[in-house]
Amino acid sequence: MKFCSVGVVLALCFFPNLISGNAHAVIARAQVEENSAAPEPLYSETEAWEEKFRAIPAPENLRAYMQKLTARPHHLGSAYDRENAEWILAKFQEWGLDAEIESYDVLFPTPKERIVQLVSPTNFTAGLQEPVIPEDATSAQQDEQLPGYHAYSADGDVTAELVYVNYGIPADYEYLDRLGISVQGKIVIAKYGGSWRGIKPKVAAEHGAVGCLIYSDPQGDGYVKGDEYPAGPWRTPDAVQRGSVMDMPLYPGDPLTPGVGATKNAKRLKRSEVETFTKIPVLPLSHADALPLLAALDGPVVPESWRGALPLTYHIGPGPARVRLKVESSWDMKEIYNVIAKIAGHKYPDEWIIRGNHHDAWVSGATDPISGMVALMEEARAMSELVKAGWRPKRTLVYCAWDAEEQGLIGSTEWAEEHAAELRSKAAVYINTDGNLRGYLTMLGSHTLERFINNVAKSIDDPETRFSVWERVQRKKISAAKSSEARAELRTRGDLRINALGSGSDYTAFLDHLGIASLHLGFSGEGGYGVYHSAYDSFHWYTNFGDADFVYGRALAQTTGTAVMRLAEAEVLPFNFENFAETVTTYLDELKELAEKMRDDTAETNRQIADGVFEAIQDPKGDSPGPPKKHDPPPFLNFAPLENAMANVQRSASHYEQAVTRFRESGSESPAGLNQKLIQAEQALTLPEGLPDRPWFKHQMYAPGFYTGYGVKTLPAVREAIEQRKWSEVDPNIVKVADVLQKFSQHLESAAALLRP
Repeated sequence: MKFCSVGVVLALCFFPNLISGNAHAVIARAQVEENSAAPEPLYSETEAWEEKFRAIPAPENLRAYMQKLTARPHHLGSAYDRENAEWILAKFQEWGLDAEIESYDVLFPTPKERIVQLVSPTNFTAGLQEPVIPEDATSAQQDEQLPGYHAYSADGDVTAELVYVNYGIPADYEYLDRLGISVQGKIVIAKYGGSWRGIKPKVAAEHGAVGCLIYSDPQGDGYVKGDEYPAGPWRTPDAVQRGSVMDMPLYPGDPLTPGVGATKNAKRLKRSEVETFTKIPVLPLSHADALPLLAALDGPVVPESWRGALPLTYHIGPGPARVRLKVESSWDMKEIYNVIAKIAGHKYPDEWIIRGNHHDAWVSGATDPISGMVALMEEARAMSELVKAGWRPKRTLVYCAWDAEEQGLIGSTEWAEEHAAELRSKAAVYINTDGNLRGYLTMLGSHTLERFINNVAKSIDDPETRFSVWERVQRKKISAAKSSEARAELRTRGDLRINALGSGSDYTAFLDHLGIASLHLGFSGEGGYGVYHSAYDSFHWYTNFGDADFVYGRALAQTTGTAVMRLAEAEVLPFNFENFAETVTTYLDELKELAEKMRDDTAETNRQIADGVFEAIQDPKGDSPGPPKKHDPPPFLNFAPLENAMANVQRSASHYEQAVTRFRESGSESPAGLNQKLIQAEQALTLPEGLPDRPWFKHQMYAPGFYTGYGVKTLPAVREAIEQRKWSEVDPNIVKVADVLQKFSQHLESAAALLRP
């Protein structure tokens, strides 16, 4: 999983004796009815089965699964990765599920040589090795571990002056430009954080750098946060964050087969044709290895916002530090193993509810991803127990253990691309998990599912409190709210707002490429997580600092399993389009505010440049930044097409909600074709040609940002054109997205018409 590098840590259990929980569920449902204008039905026909389901997942099983799956390194292409896949398959089959392994052949580079040396003004060679921690047995399996490196880095051997670039995002280079500092022909060093790791070498290369180093500053996840592992949960001086640096905002998955499954006979690009590899060599560093390099820099002292927590004065450079960086990899094809299991639906077998989590890791991967994987397994086992007891889901359930997620969401993407036509026809919802820690439920996803997942969360008891997991999150948000208006909304709105999805885990191909409504769920927020993508994300770390009793693992299984059951059993798929319309309207308001702010900021900056304000604040050393570039003010942007389209979507969403409420009260069976139309609703928000310059990303409401990588951009075609000052593209993109929303409105009206007598 890629969540830690953008400050998002997800995780997810429940005490085995707390199996009734119905009092909280009844209270929560009463609160839903009181606060929500159009509540979902109470699902009374499935409540008894839900109670039975939530009583089944057992923490001791989760612990046993994790101990087995994390016993050895299990990265893509390793022997233990295949052994784990075969073991998961055997467990699914033992429980009575129809299961198989689907394999793909993908490109996976592994390092042959890694060198980072300070060659002047002093000499230092980075160790690039995570030492054994005696308390952690698996940290000693160094012969089987992938070393610290970045997958899909370009090969290269370069020596150049070093420049510190803060997080290495576009705004940081704007600051360097104002200082008159160029990275042309230089090696840059950037902190982890601020954006996804793959953006850093991408932006560095765009500015002419010849190499990139990314280090873990203790400010982010080290000693500043608390005790280092093994005394505490935080990153040690020698721990390194591995990861992929493939340019996934262009497309994820196997880099040789964009848009098609990487089967043995698939047509493949030549390596020279691939656009998602970095253009320059890049390696990760621990903060112990980064310290001598940073200490050797001179030049301007960094502004306060650029400072880390190492014991030195942070300078930008360039030089006098000169660094040699060498990366050489073996670019080999490897076989990957997705485990796919099904429970056939008895009434709507061709409507699928898909549940996924990946099983591969960079090393042992206890938190990322096995804590989520074991919850999925226990959820699947519980479903099989219900089937043995007589329950049969109306819709088909599909359980997926993905491989090769860490390298670029490869397993899920290849499966989704190979089965694209079938998934567009059958896949109703995809529910993803990844990491799992103690704390608060995080809900992200399609806003057509916002009300649905809120109602699920109101039915799940939190392991540590007398509240539902929903109410615990609500109370936390109220406490953290920065305004009286925000607190008032949290107290009165029946649904907590869920965040939109960008990228970074296995929902990406389903939502962004195929237009399948998706959710990403997890618990987090108690304790620290400083071992992300290191050799120390181990069973020992997890059972001391993660979720030692596996009670939140049980809560994850209960939450996702309850969601799966409700989706499987609902006579009409429980999408709500009013929440979607409200949320997208806020996105439109944000775009208008963004354009207005850029207009005001440009005018003020140009005025100050004309008045000589920036020259007046130069200090004697000349280290203060000079004036920013003058820009032409943004032109008038015509948002009317989007405003008109959203007005129609709001009306259509209301019409549909009125019709479906009356229908549910009638207790009738769903009209022929209704659920198929609902399955296609999210797809109506896509365009076959995709986003500008990014045809793989089809969804017009959500996408990872071109310069954020994981972080979402909403209404991305319009938003990024404004942010990047591509003014000639803004109005055409407004018209294009408005047309998508108009057709979506018509789609909702046709669904509502099917429900009317």
